[in-house]
Amino acid sequence: MTESEFLVMADSCLQQVQDMFEQAFENDVWDVDTKRSGNVLEIEFIDNGSKIIVNSQAPMQEMWVAARSGGFHYKYDGEFWRNTRDNSELFAVLRSISEMQNKT
Repeated sequence: MTESEFLVMADSCLQQVQDMFEQAFENDVWDVDTKRSGNVLEIEFIDNGSKIIVNSQAPMQEMWVAARSGGFHYKYDGEFWRNTRDNSELFAVLRSISEMQNKT
């Protein structure tokens, strides 16, 4: 994938992540606030002040996630963003770590 193709894909991914968390907020699933600045999306859990950061890394053509449970890197496989270590899917992992992070 070219750099410009990656940038389009990464922007779309960040928007989907932001939409997912904003919808969760509107549906009273998680009390979160999202802030996006360029290629960095910050999701803050209001009750405990913890954050999840999602950002794109153009040189690596990866999406990176930083959370209490650790750091994760994702590459696009043509259909999904997959973890470079265990092949898990980005949005499934975000839901899982958000559930854990929201409780603590």
